[in-house]
Parts: sequence; C-alpha cells; structure tokens
Amino acid sequence: MFRSFCEGCWEEQKMLKLMLACCKVYISESRNKVALESIERAAKLFPEAALINKFEDETYNRVGYTLVSKLSSKPSSHSCPLRSAVLAMVKAAFEAIDLELHCGSHPRLGVVDHICFHPLGHASLEQTAGIAKSLAADIGSSLQVPTFLYGAAHAEGRTLDSIRRELGYFKPNFSGSQWAGGLQSESLPLNPEEGPSQSAQAQGVIVIGATRWVDNYNVPVFSTDIAAVRRIAKRVSGRGGGLPSVQAMALAHGEDVIEVACNLLEPTRVGGNQVQHKVEQLAVEDSMAVGKGYFTDLSQEKIIESYLKLDQDAE
Repeated sequence: MFRSFCEGCWEEQKMLKLMLACCKVYISESRNKVALESIERAAKLFPEAALINKFEDETYNRVGYTLVSKLSSKPSSHSCPLRSAVLAMVKAAFEAIDLELHCGSHPRLGVVDHICFHPLGHASLEQTAGIAKSLAADIGSSLQVPTFLYGAAHAEGRTLDSIRRELGYFKPNFSGSQWAGGLQSESLPLNPEEGPSQSAQAQGVIVIGATRWVDNYNVPVFSTDIAAVRRIAKRVSGRGGGLPSVQAMALAHGEDVIEVACNLLEPTRVGGNQVQHKVEQLAVEDSMAVGKGYFTDLSQEKIIESYLKLDQDAE
C-alpha cells in the first residue's frame, strides 16, 4: 500500500515537472506507401522524438503524424530532437513525393502542407515558437522552399487561415470538389518569412506555426449537395457567426458523404460534442442525415500518456 501510494506521488510529481513539445506534420500523400515508409524511417533516426500517432485518409490523400519530445530547462531550438526529426521527415517527403501528381479532396499548399508545434505539460508557447522559427529558417535556406509562419512563431501573430486564404487554399482547382497538382502559379501573392518568393510546382510551400492545443473534429453528412453542406460549415464556424473559436469547411469524402471538417482552436471552450450537436441541428433543416463525428488525433492527455509509456519502456 505504502509503495503504491509513493509510486502514485512520483508519477504526479513527474507530470507536474514535465516539459514536452508536440509537433503535427501534415503531408499531402496517403496512397504511396513506399513514400510514407521512407518518411517514417527518417523520423525514427531520432528516437528521442517519439512518433505517437499516424492518421491516414485515402480519400483526402493526406496523412498526419504526431511527434513528441522532451524539452530541457535550457533548450536550444537548433539541437532539439523534435526539430531534427521533423526536418528529416520534410527532406524525405520532398524526395519521395511530387505534388504535380497529387489529387485528393482535401486542400493543400505543398508536399508538406502544414507543420504545427504545441507546448505540453509545463513547456511554454515561446519555446515551441522558437523551434518552429528555427525549423522554418532551415527549410527555407537549405531546401529552398517558401516557408510561412503563423501564430506565436510570427512576429504579429498572423493566423493559419489568413495565410491559406491569400494563397487560394479554400478554392478547389480540379473537377467538382477535388484539388490536383501544385499551386496554380509559381509566383506567390504573399511573401514568405523564409525561402524564395517563388514556389516549385513539385513542392509547393510550407506553413509552420506554434499555438496552444488545437483539436480537429470531422462530422460526416450523408449528402451529395456540397453547396448545402458548405452553408452548414459556414454557420458552424465562428467566422460565420456560429460556434466561437471553431473553423469549419465542407469537404467531399466519398460518393455520398461530405464532411464538416473543423479546427477547434479552444477545445476546452468548444469541444467535439458541441460541434456534433450544431451540425445535426443545422442538417435537420435540409433533411440531411448526420453520422457520428471523429477526432483525427489523440487528445493531448492521451498523447502525454502514450509518450510517458514509450519513455518508460525505453528506460
């Protein structure tokens, strides 16, 4: 009994002192298994940065990786294992994937479409922003890829959606609701923080940021009427007068399913249950059926728990 109590106290103290950085890497590919294997091998060269989760969506032709590593009390963004692992993944992705051959129902700006860093435990947003800026500088200079910063990594706190809007992220460029190939022009309407001002068609651009925790929650609507589901997505989003701190868009997900894909910017304030209820409420107006939504990643609590288990097993 005494030992069990002490072990519990030790675990609690460990959690209180924990400083972790989490990185989510979104790559515009899920069908080319050889390419994904090479990206994952690159990440595993840095075992101190644990690959906690992988979420693949073949219809979207997109994969999301979640990595975590410890931060020291006096961290150096240049020597951070998480930064090294992500940079290796980016290099592997560019070697294995040609964006001009890409097609899927999820928008994208580049081979490596989006990288976001989040502090976990007692890590600070400033620490993760430092890693993001260091990584962006390296990608821009060594790989010569236009790299945009947002959130705490940007001097003025520019938002992810504002960058995407200016670069045409939300406008399908192929038949129906599909996105195909790279950006429509090598010239960019927005100047990147790092790298050249023009993008290569085979690579596109990268957006890198640092923010507090964000959840992604998708709700399937059984319909082929993309315009109607877009109206629902607009009314769900804070921008459209719906749920505060929620961003939403409608994405085709098969022949008879359209998803309301949401970013929950403050998930402790507005969570998946509230989004689910709102979509169901709005869909009734157009006599559309709604399926049970899902998160595209683990919760931050589950991510920490998974990392600690891996870390303990490695000791």
